Amino acid sequence: MKLYKISINSLKRRKGKMFFLVFGLLIGIATIVTLISITESMTQDLEDRLDRFGANIVMTPKNENLTLSYGGVSVGGIHYQLTEFEESELAGIRKIKNSKNLGIIAPKVLGPYSLNGKNVLLMGVDLESELALKNWWQFDGSYPETPDALLIGAEAARAFDLKAGDSVDLSGKRFRVASILRETGGPEDGIIIGDLHALQRVLGKEGKVSMVEISAFCRGCPITEITLQIAEKFPDAKVTALRQAVMSKMQSIDLIKSFSFGIALLVIFIGSLLVFVTMMGSVNERTREIGIFRAIGFRRGHIMQVILLEAMVVGLLGGIFGFAIGNGVAWSSIPLVIANGTFSGINPTLGGVSILLSVSLSLLASLYPALKASRLDPSMALRAL
Repeated sequence: MKLYKISINSLKRRKGKMFFLVFGLLIGIATIVTLISITESMTQDLEDRLDRFGANIVMTPKNENLTLSYGGVSVGGIHYQLTEFEESELAGIRKIKNSKNLGIIAPKVLGPYSLNGKNVLLMGVDLESELALKNWWQFDGSYPETPDALLIGAEAARAFDLKAGDSVDLSGKRFRVASILRETGGPEDGIIIGDLHALQRVLGKEGKVSMVEISAFCRGCPITEITLQIAEKFPDAKVTALRQAVMSKMQSIDLIKSFSFGIALLVIFIGSLLVFVTMMGSVNERTREIGIFRAIGFRRGHIMQVILLEAMVVGLLGGIFGFAIGNGVAWSSIPLVIANGTFSGINPTLGGVSILLSVSLSLLASLYPALKASRLDPSMALRAL
C-alpha cells in the first residue's frame, strides 16, 4: 500500500480529530487573512479619498521674503511684488518622468480687486479642473460653466450682498453670479472665483498664473520624486508636497497593521500548539499501529512520512478554508469598519502565502511527534497488543 493512502485512510478513521486539527489552523489563517484584508481595504480607501480630496503638491513662485502672517492674521504696511508663472510653460509639468502619476493640474491667478469700495481677492481658475479637485465644495445655484460665471464664497457673498443670479461688474465686463459657495472654513469663503482667462483680463495678468495645485497622490506613487522632477523643470518655482496629513493618516494605518499582525501571530501560535498537542496524542494512541508497521518492515523514514503527510493534508485544508472564510469575514465586515468602504478584493498572493504558511506550520508542529513515532521500538510497541 502507498504511504499516502495510509495517511488518507488514517485521517478518514479519525474524522473528529482531523476536523479539530483543520479547525485550529483554519481559525488562525482566517484571522490573518481577515485582518490583512481589512487593513488593505482601509489603506485603499484612504488613498482613494486622498486622491479625490484636494491637491498634495503646490507650486508657487520663489520668494526670498518671509510671509508676514500667522494663524490667519496678516501684518499690514509692507507689500511685496508677487511674481508669477507664464501659463504657456505649465505644459512642461506633463513632461516629467513620472507624468503618468499626475492627476489633476489646477492653475490659478490671484489678485486684489476693489469692488463697491471694498477689497476682495479674485481667483481665476480652470473651472473644470478646480471643481474636480475640490469636489467637497457645495454651492447653492447653477454649475458655473461659462467664462462669465462666478462662484462667490459665503463670506464674500454676505459682504457684497450677492446671491445666485445677480450681476457683477468687473473692470467694465459684466459677470453673472452662478453660485454661492457654502462655508468651508477655508480661504475660499472670502474670495470671488471665476474663469481663469476671464479674470486674467480683469486683473491685467493675461497669460500669467500665480500658483498651481497638483493632485498626484496614488497607490505607490513616488510623491517625493515627482516633487523633485517638477522643481527641476521649474527652477524658479517653490514646489511643496503637502505630506503631513498624508503621512499622519498612513502612520495610523501602519499602527493598525502592526496590531493586526500581532494578533494574527498570537492566534496562529495557538493553532500550531493545538496541532502539536493533538499530533502528540495521536502518536501515543497509535502505538499498536506503529508497532505493526515497524514489525512488517516499515522504516523510520516511512513512519515519519505517514505522520507528515497527514499533517500536510491538514495544513492544506486549513489554509484553503481559512483563506476563503477570512475573505468572507473581511468582505462582510468592511461596511462596519469603514463607512461607505469597499472590499479591496481577493489577493491571490495572500492566498498562496496563507496556504504555504498553514502547511509549513502544520508540518513544523508535527515534526517532533513524527520523529517520536519513528523511534518507537517495535518490540515495545507490540507489547501493547
